[in-house]
Amino acid sequence: MTVILRSLETAVPETVMVQPQVRDVFAAQPGLTRLGQRLVGAAFDSSGIETRYTAVKELTVAEAFENPVFFDQKDMRILTPSTKTRNEVYAEEGTKLFVEAAQKALDAATGIDASDVTHVVTVSCTGFFAPGPDYKVVRALGLEPSVQRYHLGFMGCYAAFPALRSAKAFCEADPDAVVLVISAELCSLHVRSSNNPDTIVGSSLFADGAAAAIISARDLPLDGPALSLDHFETVLTPVGEESMAWNIGDEGFEMVLGTYVPHIIDEHIIGALEPLLARDASLQGLDYSEIEHWAIHPGGRSILDKVEAKLRLSEHQLVPARETLRDYGNMSSATVMFVLKNILEQPATDGNNRICSMAFGPGLTVETALLTRIGATPDDAAQHTDGAAAVPTARTVPADLEPVLARAGA
Repeated sequence: MTVILRSLETAVPETVMVQPQVRDVFAAQPGLTRLGQRLVGAAFDSSGIETRYTAVKELTVAEAFENPVFFDQKDMRILTPSTKTRNEVYAEEGTKLFVEAAQKALDAATGIDASDVTHVVTVSCTGFFAPGPDYKVVRALGLEPSVQRYHLGFMGCYAAFPALRSAKAFCEADPDAVVLVISAELCSLHVRSSNNPDTIVGSSLFADGAAAAIISARDLPLDGPALSLDHFETVLTPVGEESMAWNIGDEGFEMVLGTYVPHIIDEHIIGALEPLLARDASLQGLDYSEIEHWAIHPGGRSILDKVEAKLRLSEHQLVPARETLRDYGNMSSATVMFVLKNILEQPATDGNNRICSMAFGPGLTVETALLTRIGATPDDAAQHTDGAAAVPTARTVPADLEPVLARAGA
């Protein structure tokens, strides 16, 4: 039985954050030390990001809002709303993203309509409410009230993989199942000004976005590219339990990026790939670069640099991840879905069409997936930017700040 991801669509909020503008705002905050100001400049300039999107409409320098809660544009001051206030925005704006992405994925799945959906799996780590996004999607899309609903919460950047793995299991258990998977994250709700290097790095990276997919083993025609969900694996590294975490504070959620996160990835990435690649005999003995496509979660520029160097991949193989980081930033669990969509939109090649995908998160957890690109490529795919030259080169970090930002995962 072949379980196929038949459609993959994305959605982002309307408000755009331009990286140099956001950098200047953060660098000008009261209470920031001279070192903090330099760290802000270095982190933002070396991030590899040009634009990000936010569901917080106030986070713009284009206009001022009456009675601001998150950002006072008049004096360019970042405010500190409570966790409750932030979560209320998540419930309202997050629902919109979940529904928009889900509707687009359903519309794009040939031969499947709302009445066919049997399972809904929602994913998020940036807010909570009940009845939750799984319920909201069922109501908004007019799905059957008997749809089985599941929500994967607070798992972090790797959570799209457990969701896809669950969808595959549902379809293998019931060949007629149609699973709707949606990941939506509003990371920008939790940004704050700080002199802490971890917090500064998070402020330079995180953004909002959603992605949704329709997954089924039904024998239906494909009118565009799709993905065969071949294998999934989970590995916990032997160290790093305290190195990456996501905690709830009084003024939003707080990201913890420990000293050795990049080093942990560098030391354990090959071991994390071994059980995945062992699932397919055709991959035994191949260099990593011989697997055509790599969909790496772009947690930050340094993580992509580590993966590329350790696995000896070409610059071209990391273009989908770097383009996603450049155009959207780090949207936590939704981000790797954006990378996969980038790969699906590329023109077909004579390669093997295998995709190795991975993401890293609290634990330290490494989730991996082996996929195969199938089906036709849209005619306009040839318009997709190709080649490493499409990705801007990040500015060099000052030598005395590089160790500090490296420890924070930048």
